[in-house]
Amino acid sequence: MSTRDKQLLHLVFGGHVKDPRGLEFDDPSKLDIVGIYPNNAEALDAWRAKSHANVDDANVKYVLVHLHRLLEDPEHEKDD
Repeated sequence: MSTRDKQLLHLVFGGHVKDPRGLEFDDPSKLDIVGIYPNNAEALDAWRAKSHANVDDANVKYVLVHLHRLLEDPEHEKDD
């Protein structure tokens, strides 16, 4: 697999946050897992669609996570 063809997985999910300025979700068990996408463009399209569909609720937030970065460097983020 060449660098150009390398799979770069992205996750899109969201839900109700406690504070619209943050990323602490009210109830992680109720997160809306939109999907895992093979590239940034498809993930960005999915994120935009979900974000725009919930634009009237400031406490609903969707995020796009670059899974490929976590898979390449699993030590990047550690749980406390």
